[in-house]
Amino acid sequence: MYDLVIIGSGPAGMAAAIYAARAELSFVVLEKGVSGGQVLNTSDVDNYPGLPEISGFDLAEKFEAHAKHCGAEIRMAEVTDLEKIAGGFRIGLDSEDPVETKTIIIATGAQPRKLGCPGEDEFAGMGVSYCATCDGAFFRNREVVVVGGGNTAVEDAIFLARGCKKVTIVHRRDAFRASKTLVTALKKTPNIEIAYDCVVSEIRGEDAVTGVALTNVRTGEYKVVPADGVFIAVGTNPVNLGWQDSIPCDASGYFLAGEDCATQVPGIYAAGDVRTKDLRQIVTAAADGANAVYHVEQYLAELAAEQ
Repeated sequence: MYDLVIIGSGPAGMAAAIYAARAELSFVVLEKGVSGGQVLNTSDVDNYPGLPEISGFDLAEKFEAHAKHCGAEIRMAEVTDLEKIAGGFRIGLDSEDPVETKTIIIATGAQPRKLGCPGEDEFAGMGVSYCATCDGAFFRNREVVVVGGGNTAVEDAIFLARGCKKVTIVHRRDAFRASKTLVTALKKTPNIEIAYDCVVSEIRGEDAVTGVALTNVRTGEYKVVPADGVFIAVGTNPVNLGWQDSIPCDASGYFLAGEDCATQVPGIYAAGDVRTKDLRQIVTAAADGANAVYHVEQYLAELAAEQ
């Protein structure tokens, strides 16, 4: 039986692996696809301390190389089920025998909710972004579009307006869902234009984004807004493995866990974008991985003391 199983190999999972190795825990990292998580979809990362102007792919490679250098075992297998057993948990896998462990860190992340319009997938990383704080700096003095009507979209528009020539925020309704304070600030920002009652019909471009086609849901009017970038902020979907019935989550499916990353099931921790938190960034995910292992060590010490 392992001391720890880490599910997911993005920034949170790799940071957890590094700290678990340094703590001399017996552990394994389970990853169903390619190591890296959402960072692999980011062409350029410019806000991770000490590594300016690095590509998302290169940063993910460095995380993985560091974890392996510390002795981490990364096993390619998809998690299928979870069972509570004496002394810990049994994790079912799709392609091999189950693994047993005393503790689990779920670091499976979240996936941006997509619009599903033509051009969205084609221009991902070439003008289409799901993170204004990650990619906004690359669009300084250029025109961009933000899609969404909640707090994140309005915050993104205000943030981008500080460096962009013009920001158009597109919302399918005639009023924002964001807080009144944010909406007031939005409307006071001179280089922000609001497109109410509109949806994105198509994201256009050649080698990169050049414009966004909008359709007014009330009038049917169709127009194209010139843009170098499109920031989509219509929410995210946590990759909670379908375990929301056995591990308490919030209404959106994120595991209920605080700064200690402990879920409401003793021995199970949630780190990174898959847990309830205010800021989902590479640096906060990595911090979660370290925090989770610290509390895993405490939990294991308590188990040992009881035996």
